[in-house]
Amino acid sequence: MILFERVAIIGVGLLGASLARALKERGLAGSIAGYGRNRDNLGKARKLGIIDTAASGLDEAVKDADLVVLCSPVGALASLTLEAASQAKPGCILTDVGSVKAPLIRDIEARLPESVYFVGAHPIAGGEKSGLDASNAKLFEGANCIVTPSATTNAHALDLVARLWRAVGMNVVVMDMDEHDEIFGAVSHLPHIIAFALMNTVGEFRTQNHDQVTSFSGAGLRDITRIAASDPVMWRDICLSNKKPILHLIDQFQDELGKLRAWIEAGEGPPLEEAIASSNKHRLNLA
Repeated sequence: MILFERVAIIGVGLLGASLARALKERGLAGSIAGYGRNRDNLGKARKLGIIDTAASGLDEAVKDADLVVLCSPVGALASLTLEAASQAKPGCILTDVGSVKAPLIRDIEARLPESVYFVGAHPIAGGEKSGLDASNAKLFEGANCIVTPSATTNAHALDLVARLWRAVGMNVVVMDMDEHDEIFGAVSHLPHIIAFALMNTVGEFRTQNHDQVTSFSGAGLRDITRIAASDPVMWRDICLSNKKPILHLIDQFQDELGKLRAWIEAGEGPPLEEAIASSNKHRLNLA
């Protein structure tokens, strides 16, 4: 069943290309236009049939689109959304896939033309590999998608965006945008920051006879720092966009780390063991 006659996907990387594949596989879109800065990438997506049109400009991509999905980095999201909105036809719905919501939604809605609608969304999907070549029509199946309406979000647009993500296999959760940023600051943003700091600490550690101690690491270090290989520009933008929740969580983490340090320094085994046991219990609650 076609949900949207014409869809424009801005940013045909892992998420954008996977969404295009899923829309095509399930017959949810009449046609799909793609746009991005990498012309070779767009040409490849067109050749593979992932998109129907490789637009030469943003205006061409959003022309006559019923739905525009912004799959751009968080740092460029607001300006790109507003540019697309200014060129979209009346009634067009715009949505995104960003992992930071509140500051971007407030910025967008304050300047959004009255003739178009915006619905914030965050599909929790991805993998270790990124880009067009890693795209997969089944990427979203069984995963959660958070939609974050504001007090002024159009109800019909919200319903259609929720139906879109359900139609590609996602479980849709409606959440307040500020609460979203607090939660994902804790479960996603803080772990990345810790992984960056940990990898830099270990990577810069030297001994008398060895300048690269990482060569002696086992699976544990690889497991805990896997996300330290994430895209630097993307994570710079996420950190700066979700600054307040992240800074609060860093303070909390430093408090916990300080307790562990104090117990280790004082040789206090029981509270140290209790803290480790507590972490074991919390670990069991991970989805």
